[in-house]
Amino acid sequence: MAEDKKKFLLRLDQDLYDHLSETAQQKNRSINAHIEHILEESVKGKSFEQRQITGQVVNGKDIDQNTGLVQVRGIYYRYLTSDNSLAEEAAQYAIVDAVGNILTLRKI
Repeated sequence: MAEDKKKFLLRLDQDLYDHLSETAQQKNRSINAHIEHILEESVKGKSFEQRQITGQVVNGKDIDQNTGLVQVRGIYYRYLTSDNSLAEEAAQYAIVDAVGNILTLRKI
């Protein structure tokens, strides 16, 4: 497996290296594996929703149970709740995932 990987020299600022080293150790990875993981994650194509919508909070009043839609930033999306419960108008929900035009909401 290591034979198919490109080898090259990488120069890093000492503070950045120390930070990467500490984070890699916390995640039980080698520094090389940690840097590779970060790079792989950064080049994955994330959708608009994954970049801009995930992590937002929506009010229950923005959820229409009759149509199965939730309005977020003026756009309507289909939704699921993380525990498959009915949405409550008085509650707030965090958007925890976005796949296509379907958002997963978790009550907070």
